[in-house]
Amino acid sequence: MHRHRELCERAVDPLEIAAGLEAHGVTDRTAARFRHKDVFSLAEEMYARVPRDGDPDEPVVAGVTRPATGVRGLWAGLALLPGAACALTVFGLHTTTGTAARLAVGLVGALATLVALRATLRHGPLRVAEGPPAPSARLWACWLLAYALLGDGLLDAALAGGPDKTWAPATAPLVALTVAVAPATWCAQLFSGGARRRLAASRGLAEFADSVRPLLLGSVALFALALVALLVLSGAVLHEKVDYAGAGALGVLLLLARLLAAHRRTHAPALALGAAVAVEVLAVATVFAGRLPGCDVVSLPVETAVDAAGTGVVPTAACAVAALVLLVHATRTLTRASAHATPDVPIGGAP
Repeated sequence: MHRHRELCERAVDPLEIAAGLEAHGVTDRTAARFRHKDVFSLAEEMYARVPRDGDPDEPVVAGVTRPATGVRGLWAGLALLPGAACALTVFGLHTTTGTAARLAVGLVGALATLVALRATLRHGPLRVAEGPPAPSARLWACWLLAYALLGDGLLDAALAGGPDKTWAPATAPLVALTVAVAPATWCAQLFSGGARRRLAASRGLAEFADSVRPLLLGSVALFALALVALLVLSGAVLHEKVDYAGAGALGVLLLLARLLAAHRRTHAPALALGAAVAVEVLAVATVFAGRLPGCDVVSLPVETAVDAAGTGVVPTAACAVAALVLLVHATRTLTRASAHATPDVPIGGAP
């Protein structure tokens, strides 16, 4: 109680103390040394024994966390805006003639999509909570989206000896990914809300982890199914060939990265996104480097892979491996009680 006094004084219910103790390495075995069967029971006694200056302004029901900032209808509606802005931009590009007019439509549409995406991610369950900053993650995410739009065409032109002319961007995957922001937000809310309810009902850390893990995997799988459906639909409407594996892996990777960041885990997502970017950059760079005298062997691995599976093998391999690593990491970190502490009250106290 002395070491964690600050945590106990600031907590609004025993669950925050339990989450803080777990974050500092206290397990059910440790709680048994203090004659408690689990961390939750120990947290309840600590919450009851630590004096406070006064009662909170509003009564707090044990096991119920405070809602996230903002009205649910607001962020649920905002989640539809990025996809709508991107779809309208693509429609405008297909119906506009003239280089200057198409450039203006593209720039205005891209700006509108970015503004809508920023507004969406600042509210709701995908809002980044307080934690170590990782600004590089935004840069890596933008690169991955840009590669999904232009990367396969660039790689294909480079392997053919170019690029000596412009190539058509892959707009269908980009439209599907922006529209998928809405199901990603709803799936994140499904996971976060379900995890908080299970936290209130659980009586042990292991029990909580076992109950949350299927919820996490189910939420990710549900989003993946929704994304595949959107990819099929966008490809059919725009009459484009879609790399379902690459775009699907990218969507799952971005969802996991944002979900971890929303629960104050920002380091691993930045590393995973950066690794995927490095693979894509290296693949394109080796193709161009292979044109140098005596460097043909440098581009041989990429050429062999593309000959066997097409240009989509590069983003598929990069994003799928990174997404798998993040999924394993998420099943270990997002199933901890400390990941679901009240977002506006950080876990503190001396370890």
